[in-house]
Amino acid sequence: MKKSFFLCLTFAAHFSAMAQLSAQQIDQLVQRTLTTFDVPGIAVAVVKDGKIVHAKGYGIRSINNPTPVDENTLFGIASNSKAFTTAALAMLVDEGKLKWDDKVTQHIPEFKMYDDYVTKEFTIRDLLTHRSGLGLGAGDLMIWPDKNNFTTQDIIHNLRYLKPVSSFRSKYDYDNLLYIVAGEIIHRTSGLSWDEFIEQRIMKPLEMNHSAASYVRLKDTSNIIMPHVPTDGKLKAIARYKSQVFDPAAGIYSSVADLSQWVIMQLNKGKYGSENKNQLFSEKQHAEMWTPQTLQPNKPAAPYFSHFKAYGLGWQITEVKGNLQIGHTGGLDGIVTQVTMLPELNLGIIVLTNQQNGAAFNAITNTIKDSYIGLKSEDYVAQYSAQRKEKEDNADKITEEVWQTVEQNLKKRIRIPVELYAGTFTDNWLGDIELSIDKKGKLRFASKRSPQLKGEMFYYKDQTFALKWDNRSFLADAFVMFNPDLKGIKMKAISPLTDFSYDFHDLDFVKK
Repeated sequence: MKKSFFLCLTFAAHFSAMAQLSAQQIDQLVQRTLTTFDVPGIAVAVVKDGKIVHAKGYGIRSINNPTPVDENTLFGIASNSKAFTTAALAMLVDEGKLKWDDKVTQHIPEFKMYDDYVTKEFTIRDLLTHRSGLGLGAGDLMIWPDKNNFTTQDIIHNLRYLKPVSSFRSKYDYDNLLYIVAGEIIHRTSGLSWDEFIEQRIMKPLEMNHSAASYVRLKDTSNIIMPHVPTDGKLKAIARYKSQVFDPAAGIYSSVADLSQWVIMQLNKGKYGSENKNQLFSEKQHAEMWTPQTLQPNKPAAPYFSHFKAYGLGWQITEVKGNLQIGHTGGLDGIVTQVTMLPELNLGIIVLTNQQNGAAFNAITNTIKDSYIGLKSEDYVAQYSAQRKEKEDNADKITEEVWQTVEQNLKKRIRIPVELYAGTFTDNWLGDIELSIDKKGKLRFASKRSPQLKGEMFYYKDQTFALKWDNRSFLADAFVMFNPDLKGIKMKAISPLTDFSYDFHDLDFVKK
């Protein structure tokens, strides 16, 4: 304990006294991050003044096949794909094929939101800026988890059933589904699928030769990570997400070497190639994408004391110690990523990981960033580790109390007439679920359209059951709450740390 504490102090003092991190110092930082946050593999790139000054892999691609990560190892970049979608739209704006403020119904006549006025006024810009009035991650259970049978057309149709939680354009709430709609606009306007457009019009010119718009489109998967999730106290390699419906919001697979070309182009305001003679999109559209569109709640705090926080077109925008910062994060099951740019310093930082703990990429990015902006750096590894432990301890306390109550009910042999709760229930957008009684007399939950959503239901209290998913890597057990007449069901996540894409609270089941 004392030795570890001394090493932490030495590490913090060493980095707080220096200027820009050397390659060796980045190596030390990442190695410590791997160990602290139990991440198998990480890749890091730093771009400065139009050049790649650091691009390296650390750790292993999979705990089941411990091959080293390198600068060309492919990761799912998840929501960092959103900026590619907005870049594609910017190119179409430059070509005069659409405008940012075109009404969505001009391009997708069947598009319809819950409110008729919102439907009529909804623009392409609104698709990209998380101000629709829908709640955080609303409808994401149509894309999450993988292996469901929802199509792009299903999602466009079902938007009309998602009830808003705020008035139109009044509040920031992050969404994924509307980027899928944006991808469909690219398809209908250009004649290319979203995947084809991204690969042919963006990746090929930038020589992102190892990347693809979707996992299933990769030509070579010999150098690729597996995603990992802490499951029942042990790190586990899990099956990767493969659905192409989600691609315009989160589909791209890339490496730090390839993404460095993307970041250099962004920092050059759309210019790329030898002596920056080529232009992917105009400086006008580049400025549009980096202009704040939707303000987010912001409370200035140490060490950056950011004066504002906003979302642009596919990018998060803020200020750190007087420096404009453009960036985004991304997350899929078992994978989280981060791209950060400080354009006034002509600096870009890319961190890709094969475990879903965002504290890891934040610790690396912020330590490197601080060294460039001349800020006395925090020991982010120790700080974020302590914060994570506090949050996880709090969540564990909540979930343990629920399952202790369930266990006590089992020990008391409380008899529940489970046959009263069985039946088929339907929700407007998720469709049917079947509550059935298995051969052992246990109540089971199964979604018809999303087969991975299945598990056993345990009596909790009153008319509420605790649902334990068969797939334990979901980390998303939920309450199933019956109406008094047992003809309706509401749901909500048990743990406060459940990923927002498990939007059980948006469901409203009625018995058929």
